[in-house]
Amino acid sequence: MTTIENGSGTRELAGKRALVTGGSRGIGAAVVRQLLDAGAEVVTTARTATSTMPEGATFVAADLRTRAGAEAVATATREVLGGVDILVDNAGAARPYQGTSAIPDEEWQDQLDLNYLASVRLDSLLTPGMREQRSGAIVHISTAAVPLTTPPFLHYTAAKAALENYSRGLALELAPFGIRVNTVTPGRVVTPGGEATREQWARLDSGPVLDHTTVPLGREGQPDDIANAVLFLVSDRASWVTRSNLVVDGGEFPRG
Repeated sequence: MTTIENGSGTRELAGKRALVTGGSRGIGAAVVRQLLDAGAEVVTTARTATSTMPEGATFVAADLRTRAGAEAVATATREVLGGVDILVDNAGAARPYQGTSAIPDEEWQDQLDLNYLASVRLDSLLTPGMREQRSGAIVHISTAAVPLTTPPFLHYTAAKAALENYSRGLALELAPFGIRVNTVTPGRVVTPGGEATREQWARLDSGPVLDHTTVPLGREGQPDDIANAVLFLVSDRASWVTRSNLVVDGGEFPRG
């Protein structure tokens, strides 16, 4: 567990305690920075720390694919913060295959563990404290690829579709306790992980040619575009927003 010097900013979230998973780079790191700048105390987690870790967060190394990893993060977060007001379930990854028949059983399970069950486990471990204090905000990070059901990523999008369904149900369950649950659905965002995944996809026979010209707003997304949406949803400005799915994709992907 490593603590780095804190930053400063608008202080909109002063006094709030937050956990952000997958916060070592990309979207997660941007979320951590914005929460810190807004005055929150932040714990973040990933399997390993990186040179892009935001200054000011307490880092906990853990593998959220397992129940033991989730329990370790929840315990460390309670020890550091004393409780949680904000939970951002961002950890996730995707690996393309040459169609669904090429996806092995263990890969289906791995994608469910990381992209769906990691959120379920952490939510179940940390929401009792939110219920007791009768307040809290949870944001799940999905993907705009869910409705596309693209065969090379079907294991990934199926897990994220389950996450979206679960998020809506959890919002109903927790609303009487003053806990809001929402989803943010990013489109194509420029991150190290995203770029590596798109390069792998492009090498497949079915891989697409993607550039910013396919985005109606004329550019690819940046991590801060997603972090801005998360910051809104966990703030008091969204005090009457729950069970929503905020799509942030520049208008590129269809939603049914």
